[in-house]
Amino acid sequence: MEIGRASCYPVGMKKYGRTFHLPMSPGATSDDKIMSSLDGLKVDDLVVTEKMDGENTTIHANGSHARSPDSRHHPSRDWLKAFAATISPQLLDDERIVGENLYARHSVAYEALPSYFLGFSLIIADEVQAWDQTLLRFAELGIKPVPTLYRGPFRNDLFEELARSLDFSCQEGFVVRISGAFPESDMPTRIGKYVREGHVQSKRHWMKSELVPNGLDRN
Repeated sequence: MEIGRASCYPVGMKKYGRTFHLPMSPGATSDDKIMSSLDGLKVDDLVVTEKMDGENTTIHANGSHARSPDSRHHPSRDWLKAFAATISPQLLDDERIVGENLYARHSVAYEALPSYFLGFSLIIADEVQAWDQTLLRFAELGIKPVPTLYRGPFRNDLFEELARSLDFSCQEGFVVRISGAFPESDMPTRIGKYVREGHVQSKRHWMKSELVPNGLDRN
């Protein structure tokens, strides 16, 4: 029997799982995973949020990290690290806040963000928490959530209708999940994303380009 190697990362430092593309997502590439079925989303209470064009980031009790716990330094992460320093002391050891670091402009230019960090998931141990509980926890911590585009039951034409309502000049797509809690291991069936076609608009990766901050809502 093979013995797994113990993790060298502190508790809470865990890579966020991949979100599979919905079958009708035109932005899926050969490297992406696509949901094989929508059965896991056919529930009476779905939550659809805007997919923000930022960097997937996790805040935990020991600090923060980009998608991978061993991600290297980049100037766009300085603001996030300072923000995380105000959140981390309030988190339990097995609690993770996952969201988008929107400080640096990628392909979509944002002019009036409510914050450079918008949260979309609360994970405790290995369970993705229910959406209502997630919003309550975000409010306690002073974290702004990603915009909600729809909440209600699944129907066969829902995702196509939502796709038609997007403004692709300033929106990258949407993410759909069940509103209830579910094990993190069920992410491939309980959460999916729709991404616009050709969502990467520049030939040069944003981390190798000039750092241009997005705009904040000053009102």
